[in-house]
Amino acid sequence: MSLPDGVERRAFDGEERLATRGTPVYGEPTDGQWRLWDARRSKLGAMLELGMDTGLSAEDRVLYLGAASGTTVSHVADFAGPTYAVEFATRPVRDLLDAAEDRARLFPLVKDARKPETYAHVVESDLDAVVQDVATSGQARVSTLNKQFLAEDGRLVAAFKARSEDVTADPDEVFDDVLAELREDFEILDTERLEPFHDDHLGVVATPK
Repeated sequence: MSLPDGVERRAFDGEERLATRGTPVYGEPTDGQWRLWDARRSKLGAMLELGMDTGLSAEDRVLYLGAASGTTVSHVADFAGPTYAVEFATRPVRDLLDAAEDRARLFPLVKDARKPETYAHVVESDLDAVVQDVATSGQARVSTLNKQFLAEDGRLVAAFKARSEDVTADPDEVFDDVLAELREDFEILDTERLEPFHDDHLGVVATPK
């Protein structure tokens, strides 16, 4: 499995696990300057643990949708370049702001990922990656709306939650619908269910058409 530069496997309690070099954010274990990246608390971490080729690399310019309290996006900012963190819910934003204090490359935006026009004047164009983890209906639509920020060879790296679309539907059917919608605007490069780390989630890597 190829990990992005700046992401390594380190020993925590005798087990090799993902880690980035940075200031701890959510009470995670550390090994010197390295902090555990817990795949059970991070969809992107799970994608890396499962061997998905995300295409992410050091110094990438990233738009992160659904930053929440900063658990995952702080790891991204540890190895990536400028990282724009979009989060709409006010409750976790304070923690996100705290995570950004020690990370000069992390830029929190209290915005709605479904309304990219509200942050288009701040976020760069031709970004290397859009990383998405938004727990809302219309997740594929969010990807399409934010495609405008990606370079032609950029990557969408997204985790889709079946129950955010339809609590009662079979997750496989939900994911089929999500992928069908995505294929209108993206070429799908890789997909993987995120069990055992996250139930009823699908990891997707895609590039704009």
